[in-house]
Amino acid sequence: MDRITLLSERKKVLKDAGKGVRAEIASLADEGSFVELAAFSYSKDELFGEEAQGEGVVTGYCTIGGYAYYLVAQNFEVSFGGLSKANCDKIVKTLSAAEKNNTPVVYLLHSHGVRVGEGVNVLEGIGALLLKASQLKGSVLQFAIVDGEVFGSSAALAALCDCVLFTQKSSLALASPLVLSAKAGKALKAEEVGGYFALHSAVLPAVEVKDMKEAASAILHISDIVGLSIVNAELNEPAPALNQGVTAEGIATLIEGGIELGANTCPEVETVLGRLGGISVAAVIMSGVRLNERNIRKIKLFAEFASCYGLPFVTFVDCLGAEVSMAAADSALLKEIGEYLSMLDTIDTAKIAVVTGRAVGLGYSLFAAKSAGFDYSFALATAQIALFEAEAGAEIEFGGADAEKLAKVYAEENADPFHAAKGGYLDDIVEPQFLKQYLIASLQTRIG
Repeated sequence: MDRITLLSERKKVLKDAGKGVRAEIASLADEGSFVELAAFSYSKDELFGEEAQGEGVVTGYCTIGGYAYYLVAQNFEVSFGGLSKANCDKIVKTLSAAEKNNTPVVYLLHSHGVRVGEGVNVLEGIGALLLKASQLKGSVLQFAIVDGEVFGSSAALAALCDCVLFTQKSSLALASPLVLSAKAGKALKAEEVGGYFALHSAVLPAVEVKDMKEAASAILHISDIVGLSIVNAELNEPAPALNQGVTAEGIATLIEGGIELGANTCPEVETVLGRLGGISVAAVIMSGVRLNERNIRKIKLFAEFASCYGLPFVTFVDCLGAEVSMAAADSALLKEIGEYLSMLDTIDTAKIAVVTGRAVGLGYSLFAAKSAGFDYSFALATAQIALFEAEAGAEIEFGGADAEKLAKVYAEENADPFHAAKGGYLDDIVEPQFLKQYLIASLQTRIG
């Protein structure tokens, strides 16, 4: 058999062993743009003696929307996408190329764990893979598309990514549903274990998408924002609806092209990537937040994202301080607060705070105080800044029986943002409808 014919036959074997994953790649990448790397990597499963075509992972580079990305796609048709030492080495090689060329990475993950016949060898490979992925953080963007069931160490790889995209068929967990079902004593479906809505306590930077086309659109959108490109935008148009009432939904409309990371967890805290006046920002929008271990962790991880990729950090503060409960008292809340402040200190770009509702106690100190590192701090005319919530503050300040009346007095007199402004702690008190103009001017000044 001549070499050209042999090559064609070998390519056919390889493609037949990965029809599904190659179809997914084709639906994500621009037509004809995918170039495969290290295609002819083979090893044998020591337990079952089967050859792992392409090491069970397809790697290469492609364009999405005309922009370059490195691609790592687990082939579920080979050993159920199981990780092996050679498999991990192949992925690490791709990540090293992405690092060298400063090019984002997209993972298509679909795996039931490791190839059990490899023993400690695969554990060494997983260690190297997770280390390399963590080293890329803040250097190049990493996106994980959970392309089916992803169990075991591949789930840890997803958690290292800047954005994890879920479809309706996605399930992400460190243990399989069979193991978790046995532990729980009942049969659990994959989506109940690791679906987008099931992972509401995982605090992942997750985005729900319908299909690969929508995943490609989300990847492009986030890449564009993080690229800090400045686009034309209407700067002077007011938002009169905010004068009628300030809501998280109303604040979100100020952000151009906003996309929320982690909408499936802690809905009282929205972490939104978007633009203000064409300038890319990472914005935290709060809605009557009482701080607990999960929501402060969500904010901390978003601050880390802003720090890694040089994004201005904007907080829209409506926070009543720490949650008062035994669960909060006996949790990692205090530790998360400390780590959030350390992370906030690493952000070198503009840090801007707006008190949109109430900033009570730590709600002010952590998210609006100049002493915490905010370059600009504003408050809406309708905002309140205080040591305590109105009822507790009134009791401490005035005492007496008419709690409701006294709380109103306390809110009007002691929580008026003019007190903070008089002390030099606020740069201005803003009429709600003109908030966007103040924010844009502050961003332009800090960036300029």
